[in-house]
Amino acid sequence: MNTRTAKILDGKALAQKIQTELRAQIQALQPQIGRPPGLAVLMVGDNPASAAYVRNKERACTQVGIASFGKNFPADATQAEVAQAIQDLNQDERVDGILVQLPLPNHLDSVALLHQIDPDKDADGLHPVNMGRLVRGESGLRSCTPAGVMRMLEEYQISLQGKQAVVVGRSILVGKPLALMLLEADATVTIAHSRSHNLAAITQTADILIAAVGRPNTIAAQMVKPDAVVIDVGINRIIDYEGNSRLVGDVDFESVQEVAEFLTPVPGGVGPMTVAMLLHNTVLSYSQKGMG
Repeated sequence: MNTRTAKILDGKALAQKIQTELRAQIQALQPQIGRPPGLAVLMVGDNPASAAYVRNKERACTQVGIASFGKNFPADATQAEVAQAIQDLNQDERVDGILVQLPLPNHLDSVALLHQIDPDKDADGLHPVNMGRLVRGESGLRSCTPAGVMRMLEEYQISLQGKQAVVVGRSILVGKPLALMLLEADATVTIAHSRSHNLAAITQTADILIAAVGRPNTIAAQMVKPDAVVIDVGINRIIDYEGNSRLVGDVDFESVQEVAEFLTPVPGGVGPMTVAMLLHNTVLSYSQKGMG
């Protein structure tokens, strides 16, 4: 067992750096486009976690110079009302990015609403057209969390070529698009999930191990190959015996940091990168206007 602890991949500092770059880019483009970039975040109901995420996104927009066109619907809003709002934003010249804050109340069909968004304004990178572009290796808006993970690996000069990457989790939000991005970067990719037999045997092969299952402390030290790069995408709120709540990831941070070479913390790892890539996507859409 090595005695050193893992180097921390600091998503918070990198997100700040990206925001500074985006601010400069907007200042350069704004005179020729004649307006700031615009992001519209649609929220339905008053889920406290969603409201906190939306506030966080709007604050980040303000910091880089993106105009916010947020819309908050009551919890009983109809499918037609939300769909109409998306159609209006698709037509709105001031808006470059549209995002529907998930989860939505159960009576709404989130997939149908996602399909309504103009793929070129799909700030979350989840529209089937953008997913298709990713599969084909074509340029397009990329899903924010996986793109944030890739940007972090790049920043810390972690080479992926020929490396064994294991993604634990197969969601359309993270697992699947991230596997495709790793493949595009010439890694050899395995996708594991809750039904995988002998998960530890699979994760132990990983040079790059990414946990995105949404279950606290799923990845323990004995599941990690020594000197692996471990990226923790999970954000789980747990409550201790005294009733205090805190955020933890899918990785048992304390034990894994003694085995891994690089490790992302929770909070302060992948989370801030997701917001940074949302802003990046909005500015990317905006910059296409400058070229058009």
